[in-house]
Amino acid sequence: MSLALLLVLLVAAQRLAETLYAARNTTALLARGAIETGAKHYPLILLLHGGWLAAIFVAVAITPDPVIHPLPLVLFLVLQAARLWVISTLGPYWTTRIITLPGAALVNKGPYRFVRHPNYIVVAGEIAVFPLVFGEIWIAVIFSVLNALVLGIRIRVENDSLAARRRS
Repeated sequence: MSLALLLVLLVAAQRLAETLYAARNTTALLARGAIETGAKHYPLILLLHGGWLAAIFVAVAITPDPVIHPLPLVLFLVLQAARLWVISTLGPYWTTRIITLPGAALVNKGPYRFVRHPNYIVVAGEIAVFPLVFGEIWIAVIFSVLNALVLGIRIRVENDSLAARRRS
């Protein structure tokens, strides 16, 4: 197995672990009376991220001796550190769905001191940068455009669901 393929599989394993963590947090939040919004567009997110990883996997798997470009790899690793910062800041509130716990204070520490949606900035960067690690420019472009379209919907829904908590 090539190092490139191993990297893709490691990212897939990371995403699977995060999905399990998010599902656990979602279950716990719902049990505490949280409300999910935006469930209708959630399958688009799963399809987008699954398709992105599958496209990278196939591209790397069919390329004889795939090259790993160090600059995008370093940038991707920096994005992973930012991802961990976001996840650790939100802790039990981090999910892959839009889950709002009425009455809970909004998080305003960590990266949330600087921007409202740091996770989406990180994800947009990852979707653009990780394919470039293997020289897959078209995957980066196509999935970045698709991600921008989906995030346009998601951020609007999330902002609407958080609006009441911002006012209180």
